[in-house]
Amino acid sequence: MEPDTHALLRRDDYAPSSCTQFLWWLATAEKELIKDCTVDRNRYAITGAAVLGTWAFATLAWGYFFSTVVSNVIAAIMLGVFMGLIILSIDRALIKGITTANKRKMLPVVFRLILALTIGTFMAQPALLYLFNKEIHVQVSLDNEHRKIARQHELDSLYAPEISRWQQDKKSMQQQLNIKYNEVAASRNAFIAETDGTGGSGKIGLKDIARAKQDEYIKLDDAYKNLHAALQPALNSADSALSAIHQIKQKELQAFNVLMNDGFLTQTEALHNIIQNNAAAQFRYYLLVIILVLIELMPVLAKSLLPGGTYDEKLRLQEIMEKEITETNMQQEGKLKALYNKIAFEQDSEFIRYFFDEAKEERKQKMRDRLQRWKENDNGSFDKMWNSFKKDILTKLEN
Repeated sequence: MEPDTHALLRRDDYAPSSCTQFLWWLATAEKELIKDCTVDRNRYAITGAAVLGTWAFATLAWGYFFSTVVSNVIAAIMLGVFMGLIILSIDRALIKGITTANKRKMLPVVFRLILALTIGTFMAQPALLYLFNKEIHVQVSLDNEHRKIARQHELDSLYAPEISRWQQDKKSMQQQLNIKYNEVAASRNAFIAETDGTGGSGKIGLKDIARAKQDEYIKLDDAYKNLHAALQPALNSADSALSAIHQIKQKELQAFNVLMNDGFLTQTEALHNIIQNNAAAQFRYYLLVIILVLIELMPVLAKSLLPGGTYDEKLRLQEIMEKEITETNMQQEGKLKALYNKIAFEQDSEFIRYFFDEAKEERKQKMRDRLQRWKENDNGSFDKMWNSFKKDILTKLEN
């Protein structure tokens, strides 16, 4: 079998597949230039594959992120695809700006790395939430219980002064009633002891002393009843106010409980608590963050680390050639416009001269006719005739 000694002469016969062309497009390579660059074909296909992986990862990460925010699955998928396309556009812009010349400049490379690192760090969060999903939901339940307790303490502190005031008022009124009731009870016991001979004078029966004690007991009992009747509305008001405050606190707690959720920020906080309290989870968390961030950095790293080849040189020369051709075309177009303006000026000048030459005798004749009518009619001043003559016969300068 003869060796293929004419392989280099048949480069134009190379027909890339649709998949290869798609990878080239992802790597921002110009198909017309790269198809003849044998070595760079594979390099840019590798870069395109890195961009494809980052694009897929971004779509999945953002899709999961939006699934924690919106309840509609279709909406979450569409938003994830939309954000994935934005990340794809950013990545293509980043790697498009990395050229052989820019690789030697640290500032553009550092800027692109910082941007990619920022995007990658944020994109890593949804992926980590998905990986630690079970542990996070357990932690979310614990965190929500702590939030409920904290909310209960906040409500207690908020309504404590008002509750204390009502309780103090109620306690003061109750003390008044208790004092008055104790007086009534003591008077009743003294009256009973006097009547059964177990106390007082020791005489059994309703004697004078017993009657006096009975009158004192009845008087104190009436005073207690009057005081109780007077304080009862205030006691009822205090009880109603305390009950109303309790109901308000319960309603606010119920409303707060309704707000308890497992959204993105809640899960992120739960993940943070897990990391703080678990050394094993902490190590794996940072390891996963590094891996996921590297996924976002892959296109930039691939384009930066892969050496420049014939494609970059062809691209540079093609751009120089296009600039030179554009400059030459603009100069030629300017010359053509100048020539057009020159010839147009010459022909227009000739035409205007011819127009005025042909109209010369007609204008003179019109002037004679106008003067003759003015002489015969003699119905206007010379100034009036001159103004009319200027308006109808003389030319007006172009603006």
